[in-house]
Amino acid sequence: GSRPILSEDMGLPLLEVHYPHLDNTQRALKRMLDVAGSLFGLLVLSPLLLAVAALIKLTSPGPVFFKQKRVGADEKVFLCYKFRSMYSDAEARQAELEASNEADGAIFKMQNDPRVTPVGRFIRRWSIDELPQLINVLKGEMSLVGPRPLPIRDFEKMTERHKMRLAAIPGCSGYWQISGRSNLSFEDMIRLDLYYIENWSLRLDVKIILKTIQAILRHEGAY
Repeated sequence: GSRPILSEDMGLPLLEVHYPHLDNTQRALKRMLDVAGSLFGLLVLSPLLLAVAALIKLTSPGPVFFKQKRVGADEKVFLCYKFRSMYSDAEARQAELEASNEADGAIFKMQNDPRVTPVGRFIRRWSIDELPQLINVLKGEMSLVGPRPLPIRDFEKMTERHKMRLAAIPGCSGYWQISGRSNLSFEDMIRLDLYYIENWSLRLDVKIILKTIQAILRHEGAY
């Protein structure tokens, strides 16, 4: 049965989530879409991926990829891949920037983050830094569509109610990304993630993927 996840004291409408258990056919269809989509993306975008990797290597010291432990479905921790868009000491410098955090809730966001490299600013603007997550999708750790996987540091700030979004495999894109991304509050992100979990369908996944491409081309909420 359903149970309330978000309550009025969070400043949001009451929302109940049923945690639909997808049948084997639905799971297989979603996985097929993930494998086909990630393989297609990696193959078609390989010249771009190689060019970006070379640019990162040539313009700032440090690795090409940024690997970070993120919390996935059922609180399982995995290594999430991104192109490195910050200077190599970025993680160590976050503590000194906490006071400048422009996001609410359990996430850290800063529009003019001084840790971001010039190349990093460009690849973030076009969401290119996220493309290596297609490797995570291929490995089955992520899906093309699902709730955003949060770093352990952000996860530890979440309440039990917020953790209900971990009922689904995390995604490269999701309902919140096509609804405003960085412009939305943390509570809005949670509400949209739970709506997605409740209303999942293959059609919804395809719709979100297409709208994600539109949002990237318009630079909506990307920084």
